[in-house]
Amino acid sequence: MRTLKTAFLLTALTLLLLFIGQAFGGRGGMTIALAFAIVMNGVAYFFSDKIALKSAGAVPISREESPRLYEVMERLATKARLPLPKLYLIPQAAPNAFATGRNPHHASVAVTQGLMQLMNDDELEGVIAHELSHVRNYDILTSSIAATVAGAVTWIAEMGRWGMFFGGFGGGDGDNDGGGWTAILMLILAPLAAMLLQLGISRQREYQADASGAKMVGYPNGLISALEKLGAYNQHIPMNISPSTSSLCIVQPLAGGEMFSKLFSTHPPLTERIARLRSMTFTR
Repeated sequence: MRTLKTAFLLTALTLLLLFIGQAFGGRGGMTIALAFAIVMNGVAYFFSDKIALKSAGAVPISREESPRLYEVMERLATKARLPLPKLYLIPQAAPNAFATGRNPHHASVAVTQGLMQLMNDDELEGVIAHELSHVRNYDILTSSIAATVAGAVTWIAEMGRWGMFFGGFGGGDGDNDGGGWTAILMLILAPLAAMLLQLGISRQREYQADASGAKMVGYPNGLISALEKLGAYNQHIPMNISPSTSSLCIVQPLAGGEMFSKLFSTHPPLTERIARLRSMTFTR
């Protein structure tokens, strides 16, 4: 299933870029877009984790700087039989966290400074278990590629707007009738398609990571309390993070255009996530 998801994302990226190339440059533009798609697919697979970390401003954190974080991570990684991920700190006040990487041996977990200050030990354990579940479920590759897809398509649409401003659409194949309208539609629909792509794969993986994380710890109370705090604080403290990377976070961060983003949120409602956790049964 995870192989199919990854193949779907890479195919979707290729098709989006080909459509944009066709809209702005005809067959020549499509050829250029195909070459760009091949490069972007490779970048998405091998470097999406580095792109996500850099866009969030994450910096490596050592054991000496955060022994508490390392202690929790080592205990849960051993319990889940996973290699210890690389740990990063995001110097921002908004409490949040995300995992990224193409597999458990190339995984990274980033937490914000606000999260480390806000969470007690049980809550921190719940958050880390959630992120390790993303690693163990192999959906960090899918979500990281989705973030790269969305970022690439948004960037291309922005370049298209500049191209429209400076000289039109230039199909170049003698079939420009209506080409301008096609390009305008692509400027609108391509970023929307990338957003819907993230939405479709992200919501279910959050439910799965919540359940897997609670089972990893042995009880859901820490994660429930963490989600309640995260939901409350992220309604008031904005986070400086790109929209494409925000889909990786454990909860939707507050950013510009919040009312519109809620209509297409990549995260399921926190109330529903908490309700599902409360309904879980554990034998202790």
